[in-house]
Amino acid sequence: MTTTALAAPETSIQLTEKDRHTILENVLAALRKRFYAPEKLNADWNAAVERQRPIIESATSADAFEQAISDLLAELHTSHLGFFHGTARRASSRAALSATYLADETPYGKRWIFQDVHAGGAAANAGIEPGNILLRVHGREIVPPEHPVFPMGKQTAVEFVANDDKKKTVSVEVARPSGKKLHFIEPTLVEAKRLGEGLGYLKIAMFPGMVGVVVANQISEAVASLGGVDSLIVDLRGNTGGGIAALRVMSYLTPDRVPVGFALDRRRTTANLETEKLSFPRFSRIPPSPRNLWLLGVRYAPAMLSKKSIVLETEGLGPMPFHGRIALLVDRHTASAAEMIVAFALENKLATIIGEKTAGRLLSATSVNLSKGFRLALPTGSYYTWKGSVLEGTPIKPDCAIDFDWSDRRSLGRDRQLDHAINSFHNRATARAT
Repeated sequence: MTTTALAAPETSIQLTEKDRHTILENVLAALRKRFYAPEKLNADWNAAVERQRPIIESATSADAFEQAISDLLAELHTSHLGFFHGTARRASSRAALSATYLADETPYGKRWIFQDVHAGGAAANAGIEPGNILLRVHGREIVPPEHPVFPMGKQTAVEFVANDDKKKTVSVEVARPSGKKLHFIEPTLVEAKRLGEGLGYLKIAMFPGMVGVVVANQISEAVASLGGVDSLIVDLRGNTGGGIAALRVMSYLTPDRVPVGFALDRRRTTANLETEKLSFPRFSRIPPSPRNLWLLGVRYAPAMLSKKSIVLETEGLGPMPFHGRIALLVDRHTASAAEMIVAFALENKLATIIGEKTAGRLLSATSVNLSKGFRLALPTGSYYTWKGSVLEGTPIKPDCAIDFDWSDRRSLGRDRQLDHAINSFHNRATARAT
């Protein structure tokens, strides 16, 4: 579970001009040393730094300073890149609400419209549904491209237009105190149900944790609960990624041990990647219990210390009755580790992909301490599929392109993407019967 330390309000962070200069220089140094694409730190980037420097170094508050640095980093057009204070008591809507949205014209002007609302998350608990139109957060009107932020540990008023066209205001709680920490209200990570005779449905909201033993076990339990279904829909819409637990989903797509891909750190050079990747150590088993995690450290420490890449390989779980009859549901918010699943399925022809283009955000990343409690999250390496594709900046196109029709969802309550997947299996079953 994600935790954030309790802290004084942000206004208590005092920065001198020298502090702001030092922190900016530390950001630039960290990028030069560890940023995954040094070619992006070119003349245009240097010009942006000098253009933004006066704004950054003269910022009148910690919030303004943070925003100015974030605006500069946006010039790199890269995912997994962010600047924040370690005591931040606010969160983006995606993290806070366990929900995603898209921007479009509505009868109320251009607005954010909720698209994915994960069960058990803050938005779902407050009664927000896909298709709802966001109007105000804490009394403040929110118009794209501005994104709302939510204070940690407080109730926030959210006004929206429900799918019956009535305006509603609900109180949303995004995190709760537990001891000296705040804990995000996480969504239901894994859901499973039967959608008809022989058809199973599996939804995974996210893959929390580096290794994700808990969610991997939940995925296995969910698949077992479906019984002997001969067709399976795996819903990855709104899944913005996480850790290695995504490997468990990939392992249910094929009976065999199949190489998936690897991350290549920018500090490691290789003359012939196609040959060298065959010698990389392989990770092919998520341990059954967190108590076994120390064994992974022992096994993979030499490779990590030498900056050697580690290949993900499916676990070899054996034949499943639904193999060859799998559909993956994806949308514009399917990202990171969830995109690894989609790419693996496409490269090995293991599933039909239905929905929208994915986000195209897949890099290995870390965070570094700067000064005065500020941190920089930055990508340090590119992810390669086993067949050599790099997904960062390249959304994956589905086999069956079906957009999220928010007006249809509002008026009829229809999930066109899910309906298409269900109908495709029903039509296939009918064809087999005749």
